[in-house]
Amino acid sequence: MDVREALLKATIKLFGEVGSRGATTRRIAQEAGVNEVTLFRHFASKEILLSEALRWFAEQVTIKQLPDRPTNPAAELTEWARDHHRHLYKIRALIRTSMGEYEEHPEQCAHAMKGAVVIANQLTDYLTQLKTLGLASGDWDAHAASAMLMGTIFGDAMGRDTMPERYPYPMRDAVGKYVQLFLNAIGVKP
Repeated sequence: MDVREALLKATIKLFGEVGSRGATTRRIAQEAGVNEVTLFRHFASKEILLSEALRWFAEQVTIKQLPDRPTNPAAELTEWARDHHRHLYKIRALIRTSMGEYEEHPEQCAHAMKGAVVIANQLTDYLTQLKTLGLASGDWDAHAASAMLMGTIFGDAMGRDTMPERYPYPMRDAVGKYVQLFLNAIGVKP
């Protein structure tokens, strides 16, 4: 791993753990195994480093793709939603920190949100196809439906460890339950 990548990884790790104030350049350099002078040779300021690290991290995310033409909505959405939930749960500390720092550093958090927009657009397109192909029925908006499913998955991933009483069912069953309720709501027949 090169020095630049080590610095980006260290920045993401520390930012997720202690936020931008706690992720000092000294701590980042130490975590990356370099000295502070080396950090500043690669990045002119801490703000630039944080911004670049969040952009870099967002670019590393691999998004499970939904098929262009739906054939089995229950299986396709369940697999997609499980993958999405797993990813969100894995990076929940980073997400919480980013959201907590949004008011003070909106430009940094904007990088991380680009991935969510891509995912939402993909899901909206898939849902539109479901309707067009007659695999779903009823009067519903694809954008609102997409927001509903994504919000449910996000809520579980962010809240499961902080409000365990809110989620009495096991995490391994959660996504299947959500997708089934969702499919019922948009008129997908089993």
